[in-house]
Amino acid sequence: MKKIGLIPLRKNSKGIPGKNKKKMLGRPLFSWVLSEAIFSNLDEVYVFTDDTEIIHYIEKEYHWSAKVKALLRSDENATDTASTESVMNEFTQLIVHDYDVLCLLQATSPLTQRVAINTVLAKVEQESYDAALTVVKTHRFIWDASGQPQNYDIYNRPRRQDFEGLLVENGAIYATTKAAFVRSKNRISGNIGLVEMDEESYTEIDSTSDWEIVTHLLAHRLQKSKKHDKISYLVLDVDGVFTNGGVYYGADGELMKYFDMRDGMGLEIIRQNQVEVVIMTSENSELVKTRMKKLQIEHCFMGVKDKYSFLEQFLITKGASYSQVAYVGDDVNDLANICSVGWSFCPANGTEIVKQHADYVLTQASAQGAIREVCERIMKYNVRYS
Repeated sequence: MKKIGLIPLRKNSKGIPGKNKKKMLGRPLFSWVLSEAIFSNLDEVYVFTDDTEIIHYIEKEYHWSAKVKALLRSDENATDTASTESVMNEFTQLIVHDYDVLCLLQATSPLTQRVAINTVLAKVEQESYDAALTVVKTHRFIWDASGQPQNYDIYNRPRRQDFEGLLVENGAIYATTKAAFVRSKNRISGNIGLVEMDEESYTEIDSTSDWEIVTHLLAHRLQKSKKHDKISYLVLDVDGVFTNGGVYYGADGELMKYFDMRDGMGLEIIRQNQVEVVIMTSENSELVKTRMKKLQIEHCFMGVKDKYSFLEQFLITKGASYSQVAYVGDDVNDLANICSVGWSFCPANGTEIVKQHADYVLTQASAQGAIREVCERIMKYNVRYS
């Protein structure tokens, strides 16, 4: 069965302007669910949007995945009043119903994980449901506007541990067979299966307070799932890690960056101790390319904006895991990896937000021995695995 994912995005948002492109832990909001979809059992993932900037971003950032495609959504179906079903109908017509299972994913649910996507797909593919959706269990007592309790007897109030609660939609994942969607024109219909997600996934992002809550939950989840192993990969940002974050510019463009020679020696020594060095930077700089070539660093990835999904893909190709990675970053675009890898480091002059989330704040500043300090700490740490 051909299983495709659909992530609809609108350019304009009233609650949080530019919401879908706004950075959450250093990544555009939509990229959280997109990367989970990429590494799920979906065969293809479409981002359907009226924002050409997002389309260009996807074409550039996710070239390493044949799964990901971007399609332009009509202005008519990108208004405040357009229903999700009308968007789904436009999309399915554009792809000429080339699917067996259609999975709707919402960017406003960044806590969605691939295991939930796969479980929803399995409900339809393996358990013969016409559709499936994700829910969370709430133990809240529900009332209607007229003051009537809806799910309990006020004269026999149950204890929380004795109350079964209610299942409510969290708006994260919906899946339907082609036959059911063509028949009903609705995201779910017929015999419907339910997949329960963690209660924290109930918060969708519609306001700035929602944004703060979900950001905290997401960072906590990543850090809670950290595991430690022998470090096999040292992944480094460049500006603010190798360099002091500054650059000299002349009339013809970039002229100079300052690098610390002691860092180069540290990297040479750590490679001799079987730790691979990986450069991952959002910039495209000829100066950086020249420096990394001089340092004989094989894995040098330039122009990477979504470092989180790119690192995961890199580790998959290596048969490795986050637990084997040490990561050094200094700014918000490093945050997702800082929260996820086995050991994360921030130079002494890094941004405060990264210092708050890093496992270790270095005593040395960038371009003043920070990388050398990391190398020495990794070598001491790896001794325990000898």
